[in-house]
Amino acid sequence: MKSALADLYHAHVAERQRTTELALAETGFDRLLLHSGTPHTYFADDQDAPFHPTPHFTHWAPVEGPGHVVEFRPGKRPRLVRFVPRDFWYEPPLPAPAFVAAEFDVTDAATPDAVWAAVGSSGGRTAFIGGSVEEAAGRGIPAEAINPKGLVARLDWERSYKSAYEVETLAEATVPAARGFRAAEEAFREGATEMEAHHAYLAAAGVMEEQLPYPTIIGFDERSATLHYHGKRGTWAAPGKTMLVDAGVSVRGYGSDITRTYAGEGCDPLFRDLIAGMEALQKELAAAPRPGMKYLDLHVRAHRLIGDLLHRAGILKVAGDVAVEKGLTRPFFPHGLGHFLGIQVHDVAGRFADREGTPAPPPAEYPSLRTTRTIEERMVLTIEPGLYFIPMLLEEFRGGPDRERFDWALVDRLTPFGGIRVEDDVVVEADGVRNLTRPELP
Repeated sequence: MKSALADLYHAHVAERQRTTELALAETGFDRLLLHSGTPHTYFADDQDAPFHPTPHFTHWAPVEGPGHVVEFRPGKRPRLVRFVPRDFWYEPPLPAPAFVAAEFDVTDAATPDAVWAAVGSSGGRTAFIGGSVEEAAGRGIPAEAINPKGLVARLDWERSYKSAYEVETLAEATVPAARGFRAAEEAFREGATEMEAHHAYLAAAGVMEEQLPYPTIIGFDERSATLHYHGKRGTWAAPGKTMLVDAGVSVRGYGSDITRTYAGEGCDPLFRDLIAGMEALQKELAAAPRPGMKYLDLHVRAHRLIGDLLHRAGILKVAGDVAVEKGLTRPFFPHGLGHFLGIQVHDVAGRFADREGTPAPPPAEYPSLRTTRTIEERMVLTIEPGLYFIPMLLEEFRGGPDRERFDWALVDRLTPFGGIRVEDDVVVEADGVRNLTRPELP
């Protein structure tokens, strides 16, 4: 009897076949090869970088390891050729899970030559997608058929719409992440360093660092205002007054992406109020997406809400609408409200105007916005408003024409506490959203 996961995956692969057949027909190809990738060895060294499979391969087959190939020909059952080297130095790749093997004709091969021999030729036009460009060229695939732009764009576009299998996988990825967040918070409140909080996260989530979808961001005090802080101050560092944790866990190649900000002993009461205010407005924004809404409009709404919060706190002397009009919220909230989430943490096609990949860049005033799309059903998005005290960004306003609209004494008082970000992962449904994060984390 099939499991629920097997049923969801069966439907997912059927959808991959349908959409890929259309994309191949539109771009003039008869067959598609998806390569899982080749390890990268550091120059003049004998160690490899952590391996991440080609996302398009994972979209079809959540199979770990390099050198595998998925072959798809319209009207044919897809094939999975697994590279399983005879090797006693390293653990061989695990067998394809039963629910995956049920959807493919599976062949194991011990060498790259054997993989390609098993793949064979189709007698038609073959497209290759993957990072192993030199290997594909060496196997006779012409340059124009290696990662062809039109085909890749169409497959990227289809990844914007998550199947039920993908949604449930992303929901599953929030569970161990939530355990990690609770452990990191407990460590923080017991006086741990950033590094100790990081180790507490890994142990509770049950993962190694290289298994994470992205390096954890665990920043205390002013370091929480560095958006991608990966420093992990060690045992010599003083306990933090605030802590920002941005972390996730990967399940079957899909990663959760969650952020919380915590106030500890010694945190300024006004900064505590700002954390509470950000938590409230983030919940409002996370519940707001609806099909037909422009993501840019939701981003601008976030700026207005943050402007109002800064005004209530006395940091800005004008309300949210005026603050947004004059660009006064941008140094406090310099990134986009969120992004697509899936196999890649910053998933693809967020700035596409159509399935051909026509660019849809963000407006000049919000250059870091990763998603300019109209929101549609089955999209999975992060909602992550932020409020930071970043001296570099605020510097130009201190001497600018709007300097009197800021309370600089309050800015200076709060700068040592860093930044605030709250982030959930949500899937858009016909009449609302399903928040994948909130069932696990408050």
